[in-house]
Amino acid sequence: MTFILRLQEIFIGMGLGFLVALPFFGALFDGTLVNQYQGPLFILSFFAAFLVMSVRPLADITGYDGLKRLVILRKGLGILSAAIIVGIALGKIFLPGSTYLEMLFSPAFFSFAHYAFFAHMGDVAGFILLVTSNTFSQRLLRQNWKRIQHLSYVYFFAAGIYEAFPLGNGFALFALVLVSILTILAWQIKAHRREQQTVPSVAM
Repeated sequence: MTFILRLQEIFIGMGLGFLVALPFFGALFDGTLVNQYQGPLFILSFFAAFLVMSVRPLADITGYDGLKRLVILRKGLGILSAAIIVGIALGKIFLPGSTYLEMLFSPAFFSFAHYAFFAHMGDVAGFILLVTSNTFSQRLLRQNWKRIQHLSYVYFFAAGIYEAFPLGNGFALFALVLVSILTILAWQIKAHRREQQTVPSVAM
């Protein structure tokens, strides 16, 4: 467990590092450096999101204790994934003469042309998830915090669709299908277990 907690700290530290470094280098090099590595950064972000979305249903399906321990890493991996996306977006905002914020409130920003809608939905969901991934937000939002965290599905599937189709990432398509199957299967298994637990009390 100590190793897992240390790994959690590493993922969070990496996320915060990307969140600071990407806007800085984006502004310093007029966006060219970040654009050069944007593809690999997107892949790293999506892979981290894939791990976030798959470890919980896998733990629920198998009941394996080792996987249950890894569920704690969802926070660190989620922060890492979202921080990369938000960091890239902030880099675009901080560019001299940037119109990114103006475009954010325009209908064209969420156009379905070239799958832009899914890319920008991922940006927005990632930002919301990132700013609420802390204890203060948990205490402030209370029960609503869990509802907001359901945006992780919007974030993952929007990013996956954008990676899979306009960018032609075969792994993203595989990940979308696998996570969908695991999520549905985990939900059915949990529902079945709940039914089994209630049967004895009804019989009595």
